[in-house]
Amino acid sequence: MLRAWFVSRIGQRAEVDDLVQNTLLRLHRSLPDLHDPDRLQAFVMKAAVFETQDYYRGRYGSREHLVGPDALSRWSEAVPGAGVRIDAERALGLLSEKARTILEMREYGYRYAEIARSLDMTEAAVKMQVKRALRKLRKALGESGGGNA
Repeated sequence: MLRAWFVSRIGQRAEVDDLVQNTLLRLHRSLPDLHDPDRLQAFVMKAAVFETQDYYRGRYGSREHLVGPDALSRWSEAVPGAGVRIDAERALGLLSEKARTILEMREYGYRYAEIARSLDMTEAAVKMQVKRALRKLRKALGESGGGNA
């Protein structure tokens, strides 16, 4: 049902499966908000509409750029002293789960107010989490922070 609905809205695109999966995740997280089980289909369709809106707002653009090991070695040869050894996973592992979630939502284009609503936080608390997380990442990656971010 969901897949056909998304195909009818955006056509046969690679993002359809992602939209279906994200809709199901949204539903799973929101099940406590479903007060009348007889309204499940409407609840599902509302989640699908929200995912479609996110898609059209540009939150489903390709953010992942895969490169092979040979591309990395060519890059490191082209840039003297590049030091390709940036351990992003280790740096992200230093952050709390909440901070990683907030940064991920920002990367997908969510506004501070939207993040605050979805995580039941104030907008100021979300901004502070972003500020602290970015500071911690800069420190972990050995970059000079400069400024106040």
